[in-house]
Formats: sequence, C-alpha cells, structure tokens
Amino acid sequence: MPYVITDECVACGTCMEECPNDAIVEGEGKYEITDECTECGTCIDVCPVGAIVEE
Repeated sequence: MPYVITDECVACGTCMEECPNDAIVEGEGKYEITDECTECGTCIDVCPVGAIVEE
C-alpha cells in the first residue's frame, strides 16, 4: 500500500468522505487506508493536516 495515515490524523473524516473507492475507514483514534485503495491521491490532496503520506 503506497499511502498511510500517520498519527497526525485528527479524525476529521474529510479523507473518508472524498475517497472515490471507499478505501478509508475509521480506526482507533485515526482513520486507516484499506486494500481497496487505488492510489488516486485524493486523500492526500484533501487532508487538512497533512496526515497522509506515501509509505
């Protein structure tokens, strides 16, 4: 998986709402990217705190 959500995540939900593949789910204290990710990069572009990075 090329993208991960770091501990900087504030669980605002913006990435989950914008993901066209429903590849982001709520985890414990932060969101997580699942195997449904197609590497489109939408989540990186919309994260307000820069918590999504390339692995």
